Amino acid sequence: MRIGVPKEIKVHEYRVGLTPGSVREFVGRGHEVVVETTAGSGIGASDKDYRAAGATIGSVEDAFAAEMVVKVKEPQPLEWSRLREGQILFTYLHLASDQPQTDGLLASGVSAIAYETITDAAGGLPLLSPMSEVAGRLSIQAAASSLERHSGGEGLLLGGVPGVPPGRVVVLGGGVVGTQAAKVAVGIGAEVTILDTSLRRLRELDDLFGGRVRTRYSNADALEEEAARADALIGAVLVPGASAPRLVTRQLLRKMKPGSVFVDVAIDQGGCSETSRATTHAEPTYVEEGVVHYCVANMPGAVPRTSTAALNNATMPIGLALADRGLGALENPHIAAGLNVHLGLLTNRPVAASLGMEWSAFSPTSAA
Repeated sequence: MRIGVPKEIKVHEYRVGLTPGSVREFVGRGHEVVVETTAGSGIGASDKDYRAAGATIGSVEDAFAAEMVVKVKEPQPLEWSRLREGQILFTYLHLASDQPQTDGLLASGVSAIAYETITDAAGGLPLLSPMSEVAGRLSIQAAASSLERHSGGEGLLLGGVPGVPPGRVVVLGGGVVGTQAAKVAVGIGAEVTILDTSLRRLRELDDLFGGRVRTRYSNADALEEEAARADALIGAVLVPGASAPRLVTRQLLRKMKPGSVFVDVAIDQGGCSETSRATTHAEPTYVEEGVVHYCVANMPGAVPRTSTAALNNATMPIGLALADRGLGALENPHIAAGLNVHLGLLTNRPVAASLGMEWSAFSPTSAA
């Protein structure tokens, strides 16, 4: 199969779909790889590095002419028109909160496989987890920076200093993002509370942190009390494939401290606050109800070397399966869970439900 790797064009997105090392694996399996010129510059990989790995360097048109296009972020409007029927798109999509992109992919006829809805035997999301780990850790860096006075924050150091108490971090959700956020927050000396609706997960977190974080069952009263105390509120909730639940209301924000910070890591899925709207690394924050909002929709793009390497570690086995077998690889139900769009139809039930659209079950037998 011929695989195309275009350069990402989303604002301040420096990651790339395949590293030179990954290209070498595809080429070693007998596949062709065409990489758009300078696609890897954001991770320090030159065209020479890709050629040495066995890739051909070409134009954006060359990359999108391939049988399978491997990206990182969801295709932008300019890219929708380059996709076509019979082609596989393998990337993050986050369609549940993006009607225009959904319409563009449906019109193209492409078979779009989303990293974020592929599953594993343990019920996890193996291609989402690496970026969730990165985003969770970055969320505390973002909160700490946003709390600085020049950024509009209350002028507080999250870790405190001897004689001065640390800041309070409240994490909504004890999954991958929330756990990683808590690890970094604890590491810098902040006071940390994690809210979740799963008692099993709260027990696991209590054991993991050995009493260094407070765990609390999440309900309306708990959320209100903890948000009012928080210096930094981290939105780390996820419903696989679907829009994020709007747990943070405008009324709740009004009870938070002026100059406190809300980091919405769920923004790729529409955000978990009534006041959330996607921002970019160029203009990452805005203020609503006196609270600094950080809602960057591609947080891991800020650290592209780490992010691209971590992502490729997870995506490469499935990318190779798709290259080897095409849509026949969807006989694996965990890979099939990643198919969101196929021949003008929505094939993921949670995505369709979030958008209020019909969905169609996909049969891998007919596509093999």
